[in-house]
Amino acid sequence: MNTSPNSAAKKAQEALGLRLRTLRLDAGLTARQLATETGWHFTRISKIENGVQRPTSDDIRTWCAACSAGTEVADLIAQARSIESMYMEFRHRTRTGLKQLMRSPVPLYERTSQFRIYEHNVIPGIFQTAGYIRAMLPFWFSFLGVQRDDLEQSVAARLERQSMLYDGAKTFAVVLEEACLRTTLGDPDILRGQLDRLLSIMSLPNVALGIIPSMTPRDVIGSAGFWIFDDTLVKLETPTASIEVSQPQEIDLYVQMFDHIRSSAVYGSEARRLILRVIDELG
Repeated sequence: MNTSPNSAAKKAQEALGLRLRTLRLDAGLTARQLATETGWHFTRISKIENGVQRPTSDDIRTWCAACSAGTEVADLIAQARSIESMYMEFRHRTRTGLKQLMRSPVPLYERTSQFRIYEHNVIPGIFQTAGYIRAMLPFWFSFLGVQRDDLEQSVAARLERQSMLYDGAKTFAVVLEEACLRTTLGDPDILRGQLDRLLSIMSLPNVALGIIPSMTPRDVIGSAGFWIFDDTLVKLETPTASIEVSQPQEIDLYVQMFDHIRSSAVYGSEARRLILRVIDELG
């Protein structure tokens, strides 16, 4: 199963190969001995360990059986699958417009009970007003080379996701950097309307919205926004792709990061005062 992945996925594949090599060494096997145990050609062992060839789920089971490492199978398979879906290219998914891209997360949202969201420079999509979305999307039509201009349908599709907020069976723990409150898309009136929307959302019983004031002393800041869906998936977005992390150990690290980051946030009346101050500054 030869691949030629992009650089990020390539690094992830090399990391998987290194983990498998460590299992082989811990079992006291040479590459040729493992090849004999598995019935593979020894060069295949080398290709997998060096990230040249991505192992299938069956390959991982066979490898772990030969190395007496059965407890590692589930985690390694999850890591391999995350590489498969690590980069879901936006260009491929937006050939017929952005509307379908806006709708694509809906099944994931529907099956998720607990949302944990961290954003460092933009209001999360599930909280955005129509004006905020309408100011944000036009750039992406040009940047991603979208041929069909379906702006209004895309705005409507993104707003449809927000029905999830009113499902009492779902909880939303959201942490925003103060910079999110100050990122002006379009004009100040659009931002003012968006901040009013945040104040309204804060009253929902299933939403815990925290804001980290910009001058708060701290020891860490997230390098990118990320969403945690239950304990099964983490998603991050780059300008050209959506990265999905499904490896349990990696998800645990994101959960730890989220818990650490939100310890610096203010909630309730303090968060409301911070939002109102920004609104006042807008005039």
